[in-house]
Amino acid sequence: MFGSFAFACFAFSSLVVEALPAPVPSAPSFSLQPYYHGPASWNPSATDESTSTFPTLAIGNKHIVPTGIVPSGYHASGFYPTVSGYAWPTGTGFPSGVTGYPQPTGTGQTNNTAVSSWWTSYRQSSSSSLYSTASYNSTATATANITSSAASSTAAASTVSTVLPDVLRGVNIGGWLILESWMNGDVFDNTDAKDQYSFDSCDGAQAKLEQHWSSYFTESDVVGLAAAGINAVRIPIGFWSYVETAPYLMGADAYLEKAIGWCRNHGIKVLVDCHGSPGSQNGFDNSGRSGNVAWQQDDNMAQSISILETIAKKYGAQEYADVVFGIQLVNEPISWDQNNIDTTKEWAQKAYTAVKSASTNQNLAVIMHDSFVGPSDWEEVGSAVNGDASLADAKFWIDTHLYQNMVADDSKLTQAGHIEKACNWQSTELLPSSSNLPVIVGEFSAATNICANPDGSTVAGNVCWIEGCQCSANVPIEYWNQPLIQATRKFLEAELDTFEAHARGYFMWNFKGPGAWGYQNAIKYGLIGDKITDRKYPGQCSS
Repeated sequence: MFGSFAFACFAFSSLVVEALPAPVPSAPSFSLQPYYHGPASWNPSATDESTSTFPTLAIGNKHIVPTGIVPSGYHASGFYPTVSGYAWPTGTGFPSGVTGYPQPTGTGQTNNTAVSSWWTSYRQSSSSSLYSTASYNSTATATANITSSAASSTAAASTVSTVLPDVLRGVNIGGWLILESWMNGDVFDNTDAKDQYSFDSCDGAQAKLEQHWSSYFTESDVVGLAAAGINAVRIPIGFWSYVETAPYLMGADAYLEKAIGWCRNHGIKVLVDCHGSPGSQNGFDNSGRSGNVAWQQDDNMAQSISILETIAKKYGAQEYADVVFGIQLVNEPISWDQNNIDTTKEWAQKAYTAVKSASTNQNLAVIMHDSFVGPSDWEEVGSAVNGDASLADAKFWIDTHLYQNMVADDSKLTQAGHIEKACNWQSTELLPSSSNLPVIVGEFSAATNICANPDGSTVAGNVCWIEGCQCSANVPIEYWNQPLIQATRKFLEAELDTFEAHARGYFMWNFKGPGAWGYQNAIKYGLIGDKITDRKYPGQCSS
């Protein structure tokens, strides 16, 4: 679509350009929908239409209005505003974050006396079977299944449980709403950008982001994940999606909202992860900007809390309680150089309080990354925040990331050594059940730096000399031989067994990616079974 020309990069601010939702399908007269519907017989004159906004009635977590009150210029199929001067009624059950449409100006307001009187008398009538609570409840399940992804992202489906599974079996949706060049090479092609910050300064960046956001992760991916036994996803997003910060471009939150709707449709829980924080919490490209770390400088930590409050007011609302189980405060803040771990811990407690105060979902988990010091170093903070709450009831959780290909010592291990290390994580990296600090493994992968010989033995590192030997780091996964696939599957299953037994949940990085970094690759090339709970090599950590 964009050809093979080079993108010129410079700092600039840009208007938000967001994809518009498909219209909500119209419903038969006198049935209830979570969107605009009501008596088809009500038909004010054109004059009345031009001076009135919509009165609404809240029943449960939905709002309904008379269908007849539809000013000219609205789409009859879904009643989406297409002209200025008309507003969405506020409250749950309506698309939000969509540009190009009038924004909410109030619920139940009207300048039309006839409309106001009609609606007031109707909602006060306890004998009205159409708008009675009993009638609504009896038909809610049948009418809440909206096919539009935009509608489903905000209209809570009554068929989805608010109870979390015993173990959250998940994947990350990385490389989507925050770019990482090693995963998003096609997006970075023909630019000199190295991270989101520099990419967003490129000419044509907004259009290319829209193309990426609309294609990289879709509802079909959610369908596949659910079929594979995935019951949760962790979705990274940057702070700049909630506050205008040049040169960063906004617009990603609309896609997050869509994704939450898809996940709701298919029974998958969502962790909203504030992956990039003001000033950069780690200097990695996954924060949005690589290089200097300034998160603990100036007012960046205070701004982080303000942005988290914005996220919590939206996704911590009760209307999302059936799908959004948690909000992550920050991803991988370093605990060295420019960052002080004690400052981070103090901030985490303040941020927890702010998020819980801003949210109406009292069951919302608030999750903090361990700053690379390990969950055990956070038990004192956990006790202070969670108090006497049991492990099951605690709402402050800790996130740890466990990889075995990041440090030099890991490259000295054979695959048997990697498996042993993964099995020992229960005592070295995770917490005992007596702790009241729930732990999730927010990131891990099947990737190790090993080579597999034809006889099934493995060699540490990325070099081998035996004919037929393959090294995971040097050979594309589609060409891996069976010994390498077998060795990698053994390691991945050992990781999963440890997490199943000793963590509140786990999220593989990533749902797709190169080599052993992608869950889709893991299924396709036999690194895992069709279901995430399938085991070809059971009991590795119990022997």
